[in-house]
Amino acid sequence: MNEDLKIKSLQRHIVRNTTQDFLSRIFILSLWWTFLFSCDQRKELIDAPQYEGPLSKMDSATTLVSDSGIVVMQLKTPSQNNFENGDREWPKGFKIDWYNSRGAVTSYFRANYVYFHKDKNLYHATGDVVVRSNVKKDQLNTEELFWDQKDEKFYTEKFVTIESDDEVHTGEGMESNQDFTEYRILKPSGTFTLEDDPNRPQQQQILLKPIKQE
Repeated sequence: MNEDLKIKSLQRHIVRNTTQDFLSRIFILSLWWTFLFSCDQRKELIDAPQYEGPLSKMDSATTLVSDSGIVVMQLKTPSQNNFENGDREWPKGFKIDWYNSRGAVTSYFRANYVYFHKDKNLYHATGDVVVRSNVKKDQLNTEELFWDQKDEKFYTEKFVTIESDDEVHTGEGMESNQDFTEYRILKPSGTFTLEDDPNRPQQQQILLKPIKQE
């Protein structure tokens, strides 16, 4: 009788140990698969391309800037993208009007595409860029232009044409103040009147309007 009890006790001990060992192996195996799965997920997240697109988009946006309750600038655009780093993009371009204290437009700036670099506080405009002074009736046309908002000036290294009164001035590179009442062409190439053929070479010297020195 005692021998039978000992055998049964030993059998129960063996079964219990075998079950515990099996469960332990299952638990360790589960942990291992969980670890491998987590590593794969982490690798996928690391290898995934970082999103660099806009955080928000606006359609038909209008931005007004006022000074002492008086609107001094208006920006209108059919589309605007805003990025996480503060950059902004106008993929379909914009038009900016500047106003005097009486609400009249003194000058405007428009382009087909514009990108704003927040770190430089700089606007980069391309494609049929126009800046016009309604005060002096002078107008700039070019394919690329930078607007330094902090220093309130425009500049470019590209070919420009400037219409002033009944004359058109051409050249490469230009600097001007923000309202386009003072400007200079860096490499002038010619001047012709509106009655002249613009394709005919001209030998006249371009009259430059100096930029004010601070």
